[in-house]
Amino acid sequence: MSDHEQQPAPRHGKVLEALARAERKVFTRPVPQSANARVKFLLTRMTESARSLAERVGTSTRTIERYRAGKLKKPQKRLQAALVEATESEWQPQVRAQASTSRGMMVEVTAYFGFTCTGSSDDGRERQITTDISPIYVKQILELQAAGATEEELRRIVAEAITESYFTEWGTRADGLRADFTAVSSISFRF
Repeated sequence: MSDHEQQPAPRHGKVLEALARAERKVFTRPVPQSANARVKFLLTRMTESARSLAERVGTSTRTIERYRAGKLKKPQKRLQAALVEATESEWQPQVRAQASTSRGMMVEVTAYFGFTCTGSSDDGRERQITTDISPIYVKQILELQAAGATEEELRRIVAEAITESYFTEWGTRADGLRADFTAVSSISFRF
């Protein structure tokens, strides 16, 4: 791979992107902005070698070494996106811990919801829902995210959290109801 050839940056689904946006909004210190600062941060924070960081962001080891030395300044779009994503995923991990232990978070989603239950239920349809998610579910969501869960796995646990808080009102009605959502138009989280 030459110095300027790059692999595409990893793509994420809407739930993963929404979680990343929510975390960025609550950062207390500014994230490193230059490519040089990001590379240095990633190399020191994650104790990665230049080779493993290069593999992670889809470029060559030599390119990473040039950014670390300040010889290269402005990365191409794919490398820039990969560096931003890698830096933000490692920046201030205590944000996740605080949300999962005390506050919980709010989710706003527009998606197609389908239902399964022991009695009768409405047919599935697109809904716009805004509801709180309990800290228990937030902890599960963030642990799955940190473990590299797929979009489908995260979608399943978010649907379970929405079912509990919105559709069953914390277990006070619609016993046995299970909601799944597909065709997510938009989703956002707030800590």
